[in-house]
Amino acid sequence: MALQWLRPGEDFPDVRLATPEGMLAVGGDFSWRRLHRAYSLGIFPWSNPDDPIIWWSPDPRFVLYPADLKVQRSMRPYLNQGKFRVSYDTRFREVITACQGSPRQGRDVGTWISDELLEGYVALHEQGFAHSVEVWDAQGDLVGGLYGVALGRVFCGESMFARASNASKYGFIRLVQDLERRGYWLIDCQMPTPHLASLGAAAIPRSEFVRTLALNRSEPTDRGSWSELQLQ
Repeated sequence: MALQWLRPGEDFPDVRLATPEGMLAVGGDFSWRRLHRAYSLGIFPWSNPDDPIIWWSPDPRFVLYPADLKVQRSMRPYLNQGKFRVSYDTRFREVITACQGSPRQGRDVGTWISDELLEGYVALHEQGFAHSVEVWDAQGDLVGGLYGVALGRVFCGESMFARASNASKYGFIRLVQDLERRGYWLIDCQMPTPHLASLGAAAIPRSEFVRTLALNRSEPTDRGSWSELQLQ
């Protein structure tokens, strides 16, 4: 089946038209409005920086329900002792730039975040929809982090990085715990990886995920800087 090429201003095709691998469409742009529209429909971008833009909507979808979070025994001392400090939305560009230099989870390739995509996410952050999690060590150095997109009661995780052992995992666990306290329904992990499965993520049919997103459109979004929302 041929993939649809998106013309300027053209909306995405129905996600049920995706290939068995989950590829849905090619082309378009990385404007914050298109990124916002994509995530609201259960679609996300992934391609090598020098390739055309490819949009994905895999079936099944890998998600984590906050109540299903698994904290491994090896992580408990880190959390109990508060080994790291976590903040939100204080260094978005720095976090996504660090993620740009790290492979996407589950992919045997280098960076997938082109400069154009990076600027698209920065614009989405400036609009109050994309958020960063920063992980700091005792010396005040940024040693890990992650970013994603929040719409209603759904958080779509995108990428993470670590410069210290377990730093990104620490930030992810704290994020999930904070989102659960704020009544979030699920964290979209997109595609399966052993790392995310060990934290409690599991596959659900895409149709179920899309139904959740449809219900989610009537939910309020925590839009704006999360440094001011006092998630913790």
